[in-house]
Amino acid sequence: MAATHKESVYDESIIDINERVPFLIAKRLTDIFGALVGIVLLSILFFLIALLIKIEDPRGPILFTQKRVGLNGKEFKMYKFRSMVSDAEERLNELLKYNETTGAMFKMKDDPRVTKIGKFIRKTSIDELPQLFNVLKGDMSLVGPRPPLPREVVEYTEYDKQRLMVTPGCTGLWQVSGRSNLGFSQMVELDLHYIKNRTLIMDIKIIIKTVFVLFGSKNAY
Repeated sequence: MAATHKESVYDESIIDINERVPFLIAKRLTDIFGALVGIVLLSILFFLIALLIKIEDPRGPILFTQKRVGLNGKEFKMYKFRSMVSDAEERLNELLKYNETTGAMFKMKDDPRVTKIGKFIRKTSIDELPQLFNVLKGDMSLVGPRPPLPREVVEYTEYDKQRLMVTPGCTGLWQVSGRSNLGFSQMVELDLHYIKNRTLIMDIKIIIKTVFVLFGSKNAY
């Protein structure tokens, strides 16, 4: 069923920022530098998490790749540390009735597909760290709207699709403003606010907030 929380007309003013070439160049350079520094500083953590994942489930892969929708609706493969059982996608249909969020998203606090190490890395958002490689590739930015799944985009209204007009991010206003405690419509509004007002200073503030909520977040699952 299509998301009907808001049927507002397409807001052309939201794309004005895409014409600010100096900003986009500076943002891309910041992304590359930030991703490289993050990968180097977190390399030991990457190794430890990979080891724990293989110890718990030797047969499954360390990384989980998932098709996501990025800038202008272009699909790409997003990387995450695997936090679920190997057949998680196949088991999704039987769990849709337990969805605990609204609109075109699926969230379940006690998802039975999540592994033991998966619960820890999801709660602390460590499972998202491999997305730094997506940033280096240019599929993602350090800060931007959450990249949706193709099945979520199918349910988008034209208003919702405006969040696809910029490169998706590893973190954003949604993640530092309540994350899973916020509904789909609230996420869209936060994303559109970010797109209309984003600056490098705003990005830095969001990254700093993300670091503080990374460990001990009660809103991630």
